[in-house]
Amino acid sequence: MSESPTTRLSLLIRLRDTHDRIAWDQFVGLYAPLVYGFARRKGLQDADAADIAQDVLTSVAQQVRQWEYQPDRGSFRGWLYTIARNRLRNWQASFARRLDGRGGDAHLASLNGHPQDELDDEELDAEYARQTFHWAAGLVREQVSDQTWQAFELTAVEGRTGPDVAAELGMSVGAVYLARSRVMARLKQHVQNIGDD
Repeated sequence: MSESPTTRLSLLIRLRDTHDRIAWDQFVGLYAPLVYGFARRKGLQDADAADIAQDVLTSVAQQVRQWEYQPDRGSFRGWLYTIARNRLRNWQASFARRLDGRGGDAHLASLNGHPQDELDDEELDAEYARQTFHWAAGLVREQVSDQTWQAFELTAVEGRTGPDVAAELGMSVGAVYLARSRVMARLKQHVQNIGDD
């Protein structure tokens, strides 16, 4: 298994400053969807998953000043997921108590059908990579022209050929590949700015 991408230590240190809006925007942009997706995969409805994500990020905001990087104790993401799992367990216990005696057995059985076990490392890494790409793509999309983005998306994401995309967009084949290359370079730079790997 390959090494898991890590959260850049400098970002974590910057989070200790509650007024560092850029650091917090990066953090929330990456991790809110990750925690939300975790809660949805565990069977929560949209609003409940959003509440869990908000609760987890609030907990991180309150505790990040005390968090110390200790590689032997695990990664930041591991700590974040521990908080998320604990919040999910608390929510499910509270939900079960509210449903007890009210005929909510069907929904409770549905939630119980989603195991409480952790997601394995490969699942976590894949979800983190997807969220990182979506976050970086949102930033890059705002920095390039529509035509440049379309050239990238059609070739890199949809897998279409350069000549086919060039004909559709009224560009030269070289311009299509140059646009793709520029977008890829910007995506990589944004990803490198937030992660050590």
